[in-house]
Amino acid sequence: MDTVGAKVPRHAKEPVIRAAFARVLAQLRKEAGLKQAQVAEKSGYEEKYISALERRKHTPTLTALIEISNGVNVPPLETFARVLELLPKFAHLEMKTTTEVSTQQISKRSKH
Repeated sequence: MDTVGAKVPRHAKEPVIRAAFARVLAQLRKEAGLKQAQVAEKSGYEEKYISALERRKHTPTLTALIEISNGVNVPPLETFARVLELLPKFAHLEMKTTTEVSTQQISKRSKH
């Protein structure tokens, strides 16, 4: 996973949620006919933050989800529902736990 410029995920599913939210945000913004700068202005965030969210560089807070949803004139619950619907599509991005990685490495070594 590319973490340059991004915080290291605190939870294995964080990359999945980032990707789903990024997709939903870009879709909602385009459906509203808005540029990132306009979403930023309407939601109270900087344009570079909106851009970072769309590029999967940050995980949105609950406040960000609500305010950005309001900025694109979509109920926050609809945004959240759309994110939840996309989670399975990005499940492959889920990070493996340290234990899983160690077990896989041991398994590979024992096969050789």
